Parts: sequence; structure tokens; C-alpha cells
Amino acid sequence: MAQDTIFSKIVRGEIPADVVYQDDLVTAFRDIQPLTPTHILVVPNEVIPTLADVSEDHEPVLGRMLRVAADLAAREGIADNGYRVMINCRDHGGQEVYHLHLHLMGGRRLNPMAQ
Repeated sequence: MAQDTIFSKIVRGEIPADVVYQDDLVTAFRDIQPLTPTHILVVPNEVIPTLADVSEDHEPVLGRMLRVAADLAAREGIADNGYRVMINCRDHGGQEVYHLHLHLMGGRRLNPMAQ
């Protein structure tokens, strides 16, 4: 069994969060330290530590994560002007919680990507 994470506790409802979407594969909730006016995390309900740990079996959940991000962008009113979807991987990639997650960020013009 994969290691328990703060995100898996949010998925199970053990830690309060502003959950904006949940189904059998993924959960989406607002980041508690938002970097943009809209900053939502989309996580698989199953703990997958990093993007490097993804296997072919994970393809359905990865597709759902992207679909949910696009749907939430529309619902949040940021789709027309654009938004960023970002996945950090491991230490050099800036990953802080080792439970795969994507950041949906928008609501203002974003800076260019890090160099």
C-alpha cells in the first residue's frame, strides 16, 4: 500500500478542504496557499507518489485529471482568457507533497515558465 499523504486524508474527508469536485477517480480542492486567484489541485484518489511512478494502468485517472481541470477552468470562468495546468515531479521539479497532483492556476496573466 502506498504511503498515506495529506492529500489522501483530504480525499477521505479526514482533513477539511474546500473540495470543488470528487468522483471515483479524482478529487479537486482549492489550494490553501493560492498563487493565483484561481488555484485548484486535482489529485488521484489513489496515491501515486510522482509522475515518474505512473504506469499504463494509470492512464484512465490521468485523463480524468486533465478533463476535470478543463471543466473546472470553464466553471471558474478562467477558460476563455487561459490558464495553466502544471505537474511538479520530485525535488528539482518543486514537488512538495508526494501524491501526484496537478495545479490549475489562472484568473490573471501568468509569468513565463521558470528557466
